[in-house]
Amino acid sequence: MNSRSLQTTIIFLVVGGILALALGGFFGSASRQFGSVLIDTQTWFSSRFLGLQDFFTAPRDIVSLRTRNAELEAQVSQLQAQVIELQQTVNETEILAALVDFSRSNPESTYKAAAVIGFDPSPFLHYIIINRGSNDDIRRGMPVVTNQGLVGRVDAVIADAARVQLITDPASAVNVYLKNAETSAVTFGSVTGDISLDMISQNITVESGDLILTSGLGGGYPSDLPIGQVVTIRTLEFKLFQQATIQPAVDFSRLEIVLIITNFRPVDITPLEPLPSP
Repeated sequence: MNSRSLQTTIIFLVVGGILALALGGFFGSASRQFGSVLIDTQTWFSSRFLGLQDFFTAPRDIVSLRTRNAELEAQVSQLQAQVIELQQTVNETEILAALVDFSRSNPESTYKAAAVIGFDPSPFLHYIIINRGSNDDIRRGMPVVTNQGLVGRVDAVIADAARVQLITDPASAVNVYLKNAETSAVTFGSVTGDISLDMISQNITVESGDLILTSGLGGGYPSDLPIGQVVTIRTLEFKLFQQATIQPAVDFSRLEIVLIITNFRPVDITPLEPLPSP
């Protein structure tokens, strides 16, 4: 037998032996161990590859996320601004509707609407600035109201703006009429912004809740404009008049749009008032 035939015979015998052992189950445990090692190795390489991939791609992802976050924040800010703007529009619409109703229910007067564009910064004065002036035929002394009641009157005018003295100003005095008590009195402003009621005769019964309207006396304001209601009454025996505190009809802290009564001309009765005794 030559060497080539011997080699072929040996190879067939080895292969046959391996097949016989495999069919007999002798390689099962070794195969499982080899497969387990192969899987663990593959898992290790996979996890390291994913880690390296995350390491190299993370900076780009962070930049992308930051950019997206900035875009979303800008969108949120824009939406919030739109909500505020819409709310302001709704509020202005409601105010204008109320003012229109007021003007229709008081057709004896003519009105011009104005926006409040500023407040006097002094803590001792109570004025507002409106965006109507002499170019709009606004004149000094014209009463200013809202649908709630009397605000004050125009105190100074320029071309495109005017200053309004509120009835809460310390220098403001308004002749009024107590509707329920059927008597006249005078309201005065104060540094604190409160309104007091004075010059009420001692023999008049005044009750909390009495409605206070302008009387028209003195020519400074038209009659029957709401001022507020009596809150508390103070009576002192040694004084000639009773005094009371008032809950104003107008919320002066939330003035946004007002009406100017343009057909009212105040009467200056100062020359007719008696001079003080020397």
